[in-house]
Amino acid sequence: MTLSAVLLQAPAPGGGYSTLIMLGGMILVFWLFLIRPQAKKAKEAKKFQENIQKGDKIVTIAGIHGVVNKVNEDNTTINLETSPGSYIKIEKSAISLEWTNAINKAAAAPAPAK
Repeated sequence: MTLSAVLLQAPAPGGGYSTLIMLGGMILVFWLFLIRPQAKKAKEAKKFQENIQKGDKIVTIAGIHGVVNKVNEDNTTINLETSPGSYIKIEKSAISLEWTNAINKAAAAPAPAK
């Protein structure tokens, strides 16, 4: 059989609809399990970064721990106190939501009774 004969053959009856349904299902599953959760997580991280205030304990995506000393006027950077008297200027987008929540949750947990 030549290539032109294969390309000119008519598709099987009803084959077009099942292919479209399968393709639509794959797109739906892809959206439900990958795109939607990632967009939701990004939205939560942005909201968290916008609400950072002086005195908050945070962790950056590089793993630097510190306390917010000042939110700068441009509202995109903060001064972070990493140790007493030591300050660094970082972008708000460099703050990790997951690590910051984990460190604050661990600090808030009561010590186990002996």
